[in-house]
Parts: sequence; structure tokens; C-alpha cells
Amino acid sequence: MKAAGAAPAVVFLDLDGCLVDSTDPITGSLQHALEELGVTAPRREELVRFIGPPLAEAIGTLLAEAGEAVTDARVDAGIEAYRARYVEVALTATTVVPGVAAALARLVAVTRLVLVTSKPGRYAEPIVAKLGLDRWLEAVVAPSLDHRAEPKAVTLARALTTVAPDVHPAATVMVGDRSHDVLAGQACGTRTVGVTWGAGSRAELEEAGADRIVDTPAELVAALT
Repeated sequence: MKAAGAAPAVVFLDLDGCLVDSTDPITGSLQHALEELGVTAPRREELVRFIGPPLAEAIGTLLAEAGEAVTDARVDAGIEAYRARYVEVALTATTVVPGVAAALARLVAVTRLVLVTSKPGRYAEPIVAKLGLDRWLEAVVAPSLDHRAEPKAVTLARALTTVAPDVHPAATVMVGDRSHDVLAGQACGTRTVGVTWGAGSRAELEEAGADRIVDTPAELVAALT
């Protein structure tokens, strides 16, 4: 992962499942959205797999699995219902993953840290500010609210061109807990590190082809410094 002991020029970090535990607000908001659509919602533990991917993708998949028609209007209604509930609970029910704050404090001394998330910036920015994570982050790169399902690779590519235009992608690393993060890094030419403390499994990260997989924030620091 490391080259001659050198830290990467920029580390791109996922939010949900990587830096923060947002299991309760996300799964609860998904349940609420389905109920508003007249669909019986799965139990919260069955919805953890939807932490990470774009919201429109999650709503569409859940509608299809329930045998419901998947139309733009239905997905948009689900997104609206989800956001209405999420904005009420996100700031109080999201917590920092244990060990992450210490890891960021060590990493920021040797590299640039940039948040790259599929969560709209309108929601991501207040969360990182409320939790105090913004003190270590150079920038937050995220979709706007009007992007229904921006692929993670598109968001990461925008981060590379806007935050690090003079840095070769191979000198950067994408860190995340889901295959979406790993595949985005591969598509954009970055190195990739998968973390196992989020919603994704080690098997998922291995199948996606992560360059390195770590089990704790302390191991993440060791992999990047």
C-alpha cells in the first residue's frame, strides 16, 4: 500500500460506515420512506446493506424486492419521505466510529484529508461539523440534492479535479467500507483501502478488489503512513 514509506498525497474518505456510525438514522429513515409509500418495511438489520449506495438506488431496489413498480415518481416520493425523516434525526443519532478521531488527527499531519460521500452535501456538511470531524477535513465533496443517484465514481472524479487537480490519482487513496468505494477508486485510478467496521463485509471488499483491507482505525493509520 505504501510506497517507500511515503504517505499518499491525498486520502479520500467515505462518510457513512467509515467515519461515522449512521446505522440508526439511515435504516429508520428507509423504514419511514417505505411506509409512506405503502410498502411493508424490512427490519432495520435487513436494511444495513443500503448504507453507502446512492439513496435512489436503495429505494428502487427495495421497491423491486417488495414486488412494487419502480418508477421515477415512486422513487422520488421515497427519497422525499426519507429526507424528511432523516433531517430530523441525523444530527442527534449519528456518532463517530470509535478510534476515528484519533486516526484523523494522526493522518492530517502527513497527508490531505478530503471527504467524498454519496450523501448530499446539505446533509453531510452539518453532520461532520456537529461531530467535529471538519477540523481535519480539507473539503467535503458530495452530490447536490438534485442529483438522484450520482455514482460514487463521479463524485470521486469531481474531488480529484476540484480539490487535487495537480495530483496524479495514483498518489491518492480512496478509503471506504463498501464495494462502491473500492470500485470508484479503481475507476478513477486511485489506490483503495477497505475498512471492515462499516456496513460492508470483508468478503465484499475482497471481491471488489481492494488493495488493502483493515480492521481498525489504528490499522488504517499504519496502512497510510
